[in-house]
Amino acid sequence: MIAEFENYLRRQTTLSDDDINRVIAGATLKKLRRNEFLLREGDICRHKIFIAKGLLRFFSVTADGGEHILQFSPEDNWMLDPESYDQQTPTQYYINAVEPSEVLLWAKPEFDGLLVSVPQLKLFAEQLISRSGYNNRQRLLTALSATPEQKYEDFVRTSPELLSRLPLRMIASYLGISLKTLNRVRHDQLLRS
Repeated sequence: MIAEFENYLRRQTTLSDDDINRVIAGATLKKLRRNEFLLREGDICRHKIFIAKGLLRFFSVTADGGEHILQFSPEDNWMLDPESYDQQTPTQYYINAVEPSEVLLWAKPEFDGLLVSVPQLKLFAEQLISRSGYNNRQRLLTALSATPEQKYEDFVRTSPELLSRLPLRMIASYLGISLKTLNRVRHDQLLRS
């Protein structure tokens, strides 16, 4: 798991070997079973999470038990509830493992210290935040203006590696459509092929 993260940092950043070792030294390794939670509604998000292996999801649950999935994070991605993490306030969201996963965790005080002592890490974190903001705006625009067919086509185009890893009910929740509509869209797509 450490090797995967080290390779990720070498591909994505210009951190020195010493800086990479400092970042790794601050991490805690955690293995998750399928459906195991890292964060539940009412908790405070106290860690930055890097997914070395597996797949996590970030979602909310409605009063009637329905789910609204906001994000999937496979290998080589980060996850947290930014508002709860930054303000250290209770979250209204959940983070759990869709499949068995291995993650690295950094507690907020330690990660904040790394951002001060490793300036290149701070620059990289700012780039990730900027990219995340752009992706979230694009996803919101698609959610508000696209047809179910367009939403599914966008998901297939942007996340083809997730299609075989996710149950259809989770894809439907992520797209904001019913499972019945998703099945119809997929069926119509097969007929056109």
